[in-house]
Amino acid sequence: MPGLTHALLAQRGHLLLWVPVCLGVGIGVYFSLPAEPSAVHWLVLALAAACAAALASHAGEAAAPLVWALVLVAVGVALGGWRSHQVSAPVLGFRYYGPVEGRIVAIDRSASDAVRLTLDRVRLDRVSPARRPERVRVSLHGDQRWLTPAPGQRIAMTAHLGPPNGPVEPGGFDFQRHAWFDRLGAVGYTRTPALLLAPANPDDLTLRLFVWRMALAQAIRDRVAGQPGAVAAAILTGDRSAINGTVTETLRAANTSHLLAISGLHMGLLTGTVFTALRFLIALWPWLALRAPAKKIAAAGALGAGAGYLLLSGGSVSTERAFVMVAVMLSAVLLERRAISLRAVALAAILVLLRRPEELMGPGFQMSFAATTALVAVFEGVRHRREAQARARSIAGLAPPRRWPRGTGWIAGTILSSLVAGLATAPFAAAQFNRVADYGLIANLASVPVMGALVMPAGVLAAVLAPLGLAEIGLAPMAWGLRWILWVAQQVSGLDGAVSTVAAPGPWVMPVLSLSALFLMLWQGHGRWGGVAGIALAALLWTQSERPLLLIADDGALAGILTAEGRALTKARGSSFAAGIWLENDGDPTAQAQAAARAGWTGPPEDRRAVVAGLPVRVMSGRGQAARLGGRCGPGLLVTSVEITPPPAGPCRLLDPPARRATGALAVDGQGRLITARAQQGARPWVP
Repeated sequence: MPGLTHALLAQRGHLLLWVPVCLGVGIGVYFSLPAEPSAVHWLVLALAAACAAALASHAGEAAAPLVWALVLVAVGVALGGWRSHQVSAPVLGFRYYGPVEGRIVAIDRSASDAVRLTLDRVRLDRVSPARRPERVRVSLHGDQRWLTPAPGQRIAMTAHLGPPNGPVEPGGFDFQRHAWFDRLGAVGYTRTPALLLAPANPDDLTLRLFVWRMALAQAIRDRVAGQPGAVAAAILTGDRSAINGTVTETLRAANTSHLLAISGLHMGLLTGTVFTALRFLIALWPWLALRAPAKKIAAAGALGAGAGYLLLSGGSVSTERAFVMVAVMLSAVLLERRAISLRAVALAAILVLLRRPEELMGPGFQMSFAATTALVAVFEGVRHRREAQARARSIAGLAPPRRWPRGTGWIAGTILSSLVAGLATAPFAAAQFNRVADYGLIANLASVPVMGALVMPAGVLAAVLAPLGLAEIGLAPMAWGLRWILWVAQQVSGLDGAVSTVAAPGPWVMPVLSLSALFLMLWQGHGRWGGVAGIALAALLWTQSERPLLLIADDGALAGILTAEGRALTKARGSSFAAGIWLENDGDPTAQAQAAARAGWTGPPEDRRAVVAGLPVRVMSGRGQAARLGGRCGPGLLVTSVEITPPPAGPCRLLDPPARRATGALAVDGQGRLITARAQQGARPWVP
């Protein structure tokens, strides 16, 4: 096939771009396996990869990259398995209520806006060290006036703890997997006061940096009042604990919530500001400017500033990812290579996947690299087109094209970058959060330039002047910019139709979409346009995705059936987290109370009945369930909130608490098949 051989040979010089793609495919394969590979499986994989690597040297020039691609996929599978076993830690296997002691290592807020503490060096009453979780996370409710949480404090409380919950529906977000890689072995809450046992005594560098970071965040909030101060602290230190839920939701509805997370935008703006400032200062000294490599000195200084920002902000995963990307680009400047290129993005992705392969499954990695890859690919395409046009005009003896007025290039670049980044991240945001900010482009066009031209430079100035006690000189203009950004978010989020909801895609949609978009951007030659067909196929698959006809929560307290009006729930209050996720995944913005008022269920609230795809379903709650059954049940599913002993006689399938502990959440699809969350998760280390 000479055509295929020619197409493969055309990729020479661009093969590095495909290394993270192949690694990502392998990591994705590992996380989609139905069971954890055994030692025999790993041995077979290693032998197969070794044989393929040996064969690659004897394959033709066109075929060798295909063989190496298979080797890299195998390496990706191995990376996922290695990381999974590296982070292994005990997970609490039962519901616990009693004394909890631990050291505060993280402070944030829960979805209900409660202060939430992550503790290590945990002690639980009558739990042996071998079964004791390495970390637990507790939300503080009730009167907590006796404690002002600070990093390094050792505290005690009486709390309800349990193992991390599984997906709220089969195939949904797997919090158990997320907690496993965070070494989070238990989660819970307390309604009694948390008490201080010992003051902060940071005995390691990470905790000392955390103490310093929280002190700095508080100092910023003391100087900048209100939510602008909370946002300033989040941008400069990564501490988002003072941002209230209203502001978070407003920014999310305007598609500007990415301005809160320390990510590639912030790291790029910070290092760009430092790089430009250092080059400007060197240029002011002619003797130094003529003798020193100003560009390399500025790049080294910006790299140091980025590393300091990484440490100051707590070294979160998103910040690490941003620093790796910036470090690769600045290192390219030091080595006199093109700083912003798809090679730099590929190297950054490789480093992130080697260090934290589980990041591939998270929205942060997907949206960050989707935006960066698309931006670099588009702007490289624009640059190549301009160079080609300039060469053609030069050969034809034509004069250079007329220049646009000064400043129009910057405006056009801002509009184009916002449009490209928004289009690149929109499918991932819709798939992960089931919502699309319809006016997000407007909000970003009004906010991102202010962030780049005012907020981040002012933040750098504040950091430089802080040792002199003059931080307010930088914080004041920073606050002006943040007030503008919050005002824009409030206005845009308040527009009619500001947010549209979409149904969750099927399991194949995002892999097909991602690989097709990468093929479109990375493949060399006209064959790249085949990626457009793949994107269209993914869009078609998304429109054909079907939601389950019946959903049952893992605790049996809530069930919902899909009707012509939308999902009808069994109750208007309680189990609000599961209800919200179900409705979001349906693309239904209805509140739980309204969904519970829909027709679909019959019978009183404590004994709801329906027929789903020909399958009778009965959901019972409250007291006296066994008495109401009378020892017998009819055909179909019987869901009870308490254990029924002895089980009722009859052809029903009983889904009481012991049964649901083995199944997790349940669903019934359009063909009447019963699907369990446990079956979808598979037999993996993070699944009980």
